[in-house]
Amino acid sequence: MNSMIEIKRGGETVGRVVFGAGTDSFEEVLGHCGHIYLVYDRAVERYANALSSSCRIESAYALDNVGEDIKTLDTVRDICRWLMENGADRGATVLAVGGGIVSDMAGFAASIYKRGIRSVYLPTTLLAQVDAAIGGKTGVNLDSYKNMIGTFCQPEYTLICPEVLASLPVNVFADGLAEMLKTFIIDNGPDSDRVGRMLDAVEDIKMQDRENQHVGVISDAFARLIEEAASVKAGIVSRDEHEKGERRLLNLGHTFAHAIEYCANSAGSHAQSGVSHGEAVAIGLSMAARLSEAIGLAKPGLADMIDRSLGICGLPCRCPFPLGMLEDAMKKDKKSDEGKVHFILIEDIGAVTDRLMDVHEALEALGNNAMPLK
Repeated sequence: MNSMIEIKRGGETVGRVVFGAGTDSFEEVLGHCGHIYLVYDRAVERYANALSSSCRIESAYALDNVGEDIKTLDTVRDICRWLMENGADRGATVLAVGGGIVSDMAGFAASIYKRGIRSVYLPTTLLAQVDAAIGGKTGVNLDSYKNMIGTFCQPEYTLICPEVLASLPVNVFADGLAEMLKTFIIDNGPDSDRVGRMLDAVEDIKMQDRENQHVGVISDAFARLIEEAASVKAGIVSRDEHEKGERRLLNLGHTFAHAIEYCANSAGSHAQSGVSHGEAVAIGLSMAARLSEAIGLAKPGLADMIDRSLGICGLPCRCPFPLGMLEDAMKKDKKSDEGKVHFILIEDIGAVTDRLMDVHEALEALGNNAMPLK
C-alpha cells in the first residue's frame, strides 16, 4: 500500500505526496484525476508511457533537450496553447513527468491556464523527488536570473517512485544529493543521524565515476531517506506555504547557488563548462558554512565537515568565480531588498538561522580568494 504525506493550509489538505513501489502503484490516484494532459521530458518517455497504461491521457506534449535555457515564458506559452488547442477545460489535470524543470514549467502553465487547473507531478530525478516537485513553487527564468516569474500553486499529488532513479547517471543523481544534504542540515531528525545515514547509504555508489555509470538499484534505506527528506519539506511548507518565515530556511545555499548559475549562464562567462543546479547548491552550502564561521556563528571545522560530506556525494565545494562576480547577481536575486539578502546560515548540523545581511559585507567576510571548481 502506498504511503502518503499531506501538505496543509490552515488545517485543510491542499496537496499530497504519495510514495509507491513502481509507476503502476499510482493507478488508483490517477484514476481520480479526470481528463489528463501529459507534459513530459522525452528523455524519460518510458515512464510517461508506463503511466499512459494506468490512466486516460487526452494529449501529450514532449519536451526535448530539457535544461535551464528552455525554462522560459515562451515554453510556458507553448504549453498553454497546446492545452487550448487540445480542448483542455477547467476540469483538466496537467501531469508532469520529468525533473524539476518540467514540474516548474508544467505547474506554472497549469496555475495560469484558464486561471488555474489541477496539476500532478511524477518527478524522475532525485533533486525533484526531495525538493523541486514538493511545495508548490512554480516558475521560469528571466534573462538568466533563476525563477524570477512564477506562482505558488500546490500540485494535487506528487508521486514519488524511487525505482525510476536507478537509470539516472551518477552526476544527475548527485545533484539531488546536494538538496538532500541541505534538507538534513536543516533538520537532522529526532535522533540527529540523518546526515550520517545519508552518507552511509551513498558510499556504496561510486559517486566519483560521474560520466557513464548509472546508479542502479535504490536500496530500501535510501528510499526511506527520500521519504524523510520529502516529509521535512512538506512539513515546513505546511507551516509557511508562502515563504514568510520558516520556509526561507529551505533556501540554505541557494542565494550563492543562484548567483553562481547566473554567472555560469551569462554571455561571455569564462567558465563555459557549465555548473548544474545541484553543483551550485553544493558550492552554496560550503560558502554558507564558511560565512557562518567567518561571522562567528558556527564553530571552526563545520565547513570542512560539510566539504567532506559533499566529496562523498561526488559534489564540488569551491566556487569557480571570483566573489566580486557574484555580487551583482546576488543583489538582483528575487529575494533581495535594497542590497540586503536573507542569508540562511548554519549554527550546527540540524540548526540553521536566517540573517538579513548586506551582500557586499557578506562577501567581504568570505574574502576574495575563491578557488576553482573541483
